[in-house]
Amino acid sequence: MFTIMFFGTHEYDHYYFDVLAQDPAYGCRIRYLAANLDADTAPLAQGGDAACVFVNADCSAPVLEILARAGIRLLLLRCAGYNHVDLPAAKHFGITVLRVPGYSPEAVAEHAMALALAANRRICKAYIKVRNNNFSLDGLLGHNLYGAAAGIVGTGRIGAAMARICYGFGMTVLACDKYQNPALADIARYVTPEELLRTADLVSLHCPLTADTYHLINADTIQMMRPNAILVNTSRGGLIDTEALIHALRARKFGGVGLDVYEDEDGQVFEDFSDTVLRNEVVPILLSFPNVVITSHQAFFTRTAMQSIAITTMENARAFALGLPLVNEVEE
Repeated sequence: MFTIMFFGTHEYDHYYFDVLAQDPAYGCRIRYLAANLDADTAPLAQGGDAACVFVNADCSAPVLEILARAGIRLLLLRCAGYNHVDLPAAKHFGITVLRVPGYSPEAVAEHAMALALAANRRICKAYIKVRNNNFSLDGLLGHNLYGAAAGIVGTGRIGAAMARICYGFGMTVLACDKYQNPALADIARYVTPEELLRTADLVSLHCPLTADTYHLINADTIQMMRPNAILVNTSRGGLIDTEALIHALRARKFGGVGLDVYEDEDGQVFEDFSDTVLRNEVVPILLSFPNVVITSHQAFFTRTAMQSIAITTMENARAFALGLPLVNEVEE
């Protein structure tokens, strides 16, 4: 039977994968491992045919080499992003890489809007004040989104979903992408990156992390943005230069910032450090600003999305095991 070594297992993964693994139509067996994939844990894949990992796994060349020696022929990404995978190395070691290109774009887009609203209206600060019996409104002043301009950077499935949400809020929707999405023709206007940054009251990032988009938001582009703009990132942490962001926040540049991802989150995201001291200083510094809201890479985390991820991942495994066409293969 085709065996999947499932790295970085959490309790919620069982809810969606156990049922599918029992279905004989998939012909797959899952061995769950609590440890995440890295150079130390990769040998645990011995005896498996595929390794199943999430966005925080180490899929560098040395790790892939160990997987290949352990007999792994397939890397199942239970996520859409693959910038953490050394694709040339995977090809060299004969490992096929399959991903989940789309699960629930609305889940991520809804979370992006939730972050924008929470940062703009100081929801987290307001909640803490009321919990402390402080009902004053000092420090809670926000801005109307109705009638404001939303700038959507990247108009794939998630960006398009965010554009529709912003349009529903009564916002003027500006968009920027190499390829225009015809489905947005009636609600969005495509503009240059410079015009979007200069005009938008809300800038929401929905593009992949590539060499071209790395530090897309930096000291220079931040200067272009409106003084009270709201910045939201639910895509990849590397899209924003953290040092430039912190400098701008200290200069009171932004009306609000909502981050579900941030630079150097690997080794921290999805883990519980409530009884220890964080080595990564980024989050404590960012959370010192009253207009910043941070969540732990949870934008995807809905029941609908988790079910879709599980189904697509198992379909990918079945297709590979049976020699069927691989519709979700990631290549160089």
